[in-house]
Amino acid sequence: MSTTRRRFSKAFKLEVVHAYISGTPVAEVIRQFDIHQNLVYKWAQEYQANPETAFRGSADEDTPQSSEQRIAELERVLGRVTLENEFLKKALSHAKNILGSDKPGNTKS
Repeated sequence: MSTTRRRFSKAFKLEVVHAYISGTPVAEVIRQFDIHQNLVYKWAQEYQANPETAFRGSADEDTPQSSEQRIAELERVLGRVTLENEFLKKALSHAKNILGSDKPGNTKS
């Protein structure tokens, strides 16, 4: 199973940076926002270098293209899961038929 990279909005990054800059311990910030500590330092450094241009290109608003890509990806996942579900249902039915048969050598009591 592949993992997808998490994308954070500019607002989220600013919230993390402000929490860090206000004196909240890094351990508490990473627990609160469920992120890696390196992100806190990286985002704080980027913000302190130039607050006006910090986090440009972040996942702020979904563009129509990215929304369409996301929908297409979710449809692919749904299709795959549906196929897996049907396969497992058939396999379970087949296994029940084999175990439930009254053929000689059956160890069923």
